[in-house]
Amino acid sequence: MAGRTIGRRGFLSLGAAAAGLAVPAIARAAETGASAAAGAAAGAPPVNAEVRHNISSFVALDWQPYFPNLKNGAILADTTSRCVRFWSEDQSVKLLYPCSVPTAPELTRKGMTRVVEKVVGPTWHPTPSMLKRMPWLPHVVGPGPENPLGPYALYLSWQYYRVHGTQDTRKIGRRSSDGCIGLYNEDITVLFHHAKVGTQVRII
Repeated sequence: MAGRTIGRRGFLSLGAAAAGLAVPAIARAAETGASAAAGAAAGAPPVNAEVRHNISSFVALDWQPYFPNLKNGAILADTTSRCVRFWSEDQSVKLLYPCSVPTAPELTRKGMTRVVEKVVGPTWHPTPSMLKRMPWLPHVVGPGPENPLGPYALYLSWQYYRVHGTQDTRKIGRRSSDGCIGLYNEDITVLFHHAKVGTQVRII
């Protein structure tokens, strides 16, 4: 990490100070971690009232109302239902995952974009607006267990916007990011494999 070194305790205090993409949250109770990992492996969101209520929104959708075609595949991120859908170009692969979404409307960008880069082990940099609001944040966090982007990230044509994993499974199914769309690490691993540079992305 460039600049100054922040230990595990420092990151935990940051997690309490700011929810979402802003901060790498790295610790959770052992039993919570076990249940979250089991749920993630099954593609299920963490067990809490907010997400259970949201399950009703996880229904099959057709791609046609959202995309003109499926060239290079398509990713639909629904900030209301808090889920991500993917269709491959030949429609042989269809994915549906719970996700985290931005905490507030002013942090949410909607519309059409595309994947411009696929990054394994992404490096996290807080955006200028995040540093303005939270000047104590580290300016860079390299790949590893303290990185809030998880093991894979799909960079979008909109600057600073990503579809990525997360080390903090408590964020999934919640309004908890600073603009990006977060997935369980198990789910971004699958989506990363199927998506390609040029995959269409629509956020609604």
